[in-house]
Amino acid sequence: MSNSMTTIVPGAIPHKDLHQILLSGVAPRPIALVSTISKNGICNLSPYSFYNSFASKPPIIAIGPAISAATGKIKDTYTNIIETGECTVNAVTFSMTEQISLASCEYESIVDEFVKCGLHKQDSILIKAPRVLESPFQMECVFIETKELGRDIGGNGNIMLLEVKKIHISNDVIVDGNIDPVKLDLIARMGYDFYCRADAMSIFQVHKPKWNGIGFDALPEDVLISEVLCASDLAILAGVKEIPHISVEYKAKAVEILSNSDETNQEINLGLIFDSTSIASRHNAIKRLLKMGFVHEAWSLIKR
Repeated sequence: MSNSMTTIVPGAIPHKDLHQILLSGVAPRPIALVSTISKNGICNLSPYSFYNSFASKPPIIAIGPAISAATGKIKDTYTNIIETGECTVNAVTFSMTEQISLASCEYESIVDEFVKCGLHKQDSILIKAPRVLESPFQMECVFIETKELGRDIGGNGNIMLLEVKKIHISNDVIVDGNIDPVKLDLIARMGYDFYCRADAMSIFQVHKPKWNGIGFDALPEDVLISEVLCASDLAILAGVKEIPHISVEYKAKAVEILSNSDETNQEINLGLIFDSTSIASRHNAIKRLLKMGFVHEAWSLIKR
């Protein structure tokens, strides 16, 4: 990636441009589909991507209803939560995308967005605001406090802290007692008109070390200057608790693993056995072992 950078100073460009630049860089953002009821009994439904979870004991989430930059109007969601002290927050799946986009339109306060976007209400247990039937993850929340982030111009926002009182999860997305992210099929917000989808092609696991890894500064020069191993490969090697001892057993296991791999070839097998084989071949073998999760076997091929 080029080191050439564009520098932007807030206030030096139009707000609408800064808004989209900020949303493009701070992404992807989860979407909270927030349901409220006005003091007059009118339901409101609106999506917010200024949203996240911040604590679990007690469970605290926050949304950031911004004041409209175009009209200066305060969001109905904000007004309703302040006046009633409650709301529901519902996760948004891929199949709901177009409907929540429609719900984001700035309808008048007397309009029920559930009706406009075709999503259905489901009675809550503790509060009056309904949940969204189509959402597989629903939270009943009560208002704690809000932090105003300036009100002199449109586009400013608020941080509203909410305590989660009840969580409802569809059994369809639960596998072995855990929420399956693929079955959940959530979407997230990017900048401009872009969204992304957390599907099977984009979800992956990274297992955090259970100890303090040795770090890049403890890696042998042999791998630090490699033209084959990338920074992610080095991070995996640097995540071990201590540099593994040279082991004939691990090296033999490495040979066996790569010999049975569909991706392997004779050059790599020779690279495992003979020091005279090219460094690139040996590092390719290390890279493949790391890709398959055999970290100690990969370490057995590193020159100390």
